[in-house]
Amino acid sequence: MSAKTGSGVRNLKQRVKTANKRSLSSQKWLERQLNDPYVARAKREGYRSRAAFKLLEIDEKFKILKPGQKIVDLGAAPGGWSQIAAKVVGPKGRVVGIDLLPIDPMAGVEFIQLDFLDESAPGRLIEMLGGPADVVMSDMAANTTGHKKTDHLRIIGLAEAAIYFAREILAPGGAFVAKVFQGGTENQLLADLKRDFAVVRHVKPAASRADSAELYVLATGFRGRADETPAA
Repeated sequence: MSAKTGSGVRNLKQRVKTANKRSLSSQKWLERQLNDPYVARAKREGYRSRAAFKLLEIDEKFKILKPGQKIVDLGAAPGGWSQIAAKVVGPKGRVVGIDLLPIDPMAGVEFIQLDFLDESAPGRLIEMLGGPADVVMSDMAANTTGHKKTDHLRIIGLAEAAIYFAREILAPGGAFVAKVFQGGTENQLLADLKRDFAVVRHVKPAASRADSAELYVLATGFRGRADETPAA
C-alpha cells in the first residue's frame, strides 16, 4: 500500500526498528507479521491466529468438515483451527483440542493439556468425543533449528506420529489433514497414508506463505488399519 505526499509516493509498509536485544531473524519475523494481510484479517474477524484461514481454505475446497462431526485438533494452541471446526460442526458436533500448552477457553471446544503421544491420549479423546473421530487435523510444527534438512525431518517425524495417532481414533470414512514441508523424504509418509486412506493429496492453501516450503497432506476415506485382520 502507498500514499501520496507532497513530492511523491511514500511506501507505507511497516518496518520494525532493531532493538538492542532483538536478533535480525526476530526483526524480519515481526516485519512480516505486521505486513501480513492474513494477520490483520485474523484480528478483524476474531480468529486466534492467521492459520485459521489455511483450514478455512482447505475446507472450502474439499469439504472435510461437516455439521455434527467429531473433530480432534492436535497441537491446537492457540486455537485457530479449533475455531473454524467449531463453527462448521455446530452445537451437535464435538471438537476437542489437545496441546502441551494451556489454551484459553473457547465456545464449542474442549481443550485438554496433554501430550498426544501419551499412551492414554487416544482413549481419553475418544471418551471426550463420545466415540471415534470423523476428522483428525494437525497444524503442528516442530521447533526449527535453521538447518533445512533437519527441520524437514523433524516435521515429517511429527506428521508420522500424528498419522499413527489418527489411525487409533478415526472412524471408518474419516479424514486426516496435517502440515508437512517439501523436502523429498515424505514418500514413506505418503505410502503409509495411501495404504489406509482412499484418497491422498498435497494441498497448499493461499494463506500458506508463497515463499514457505509448507504444504498440507490431506487424506480422506479412512478404510481402517492395513495391519488389522477383519473379524471372522
